[in-house]
Amino acid sequence: MAKATFAAGCFWSPEEVFARIDGVTETAVGYAGGHTQKPTYDEVCTGRTGHTESVEVTYDPARVSYDDLLKVFWEIHDPTTANRQGPDVGSQYRSAIFAHDEEQRAAAEASRDAQQRARHDSRKIVTEITAAPTFWRAEDYHQRFMEKRRSRFGFQVA
Repeated sequence: MAKATFAAGCFWSPEEVFARIDGVTETAVGYAGGHTQKPTYDEVCTGRTGHTESVEVTYDPARVSYDDLLKVFWEIHDPTTANRQGPDVGSQYRSAIFAHDEEQRAAAEASRDAQQRARHDSRKIVTEITAAPTFWRAEDYHQRFMEKRRSRFGFQVA
């Protein structure tokens, strides 16, 4: 198994997307890229901890490649908006790829550069690519939030 960590705005929706990928064996939402230990949701929401809402993906490289996960990452958010995704504003919603090794870093940078070349507008991709820091798992009520919400309101869970 391997790990990948992505930040693409509010972590609820990206987690749901990554969890549905064949070859992904586990997902967790949490906080990465900040300067405090064991941050809480309330602390991260202030924007003062430096963390961004992130998804840690555990996957089987024999079933899904890191490049395939990168493709999904670029599709599920706007990597050209600094510290913002849709109505969510603040550094905790920034776009980031946290590489777990040099191979992931190189793949992420190549993928970002290809995405930039393929753009049909002049907007620059602002996604940060850095070494994977400590991943602080979010509170339990955030894990699989979208799935829990559908179950709670009587919608069928896929």
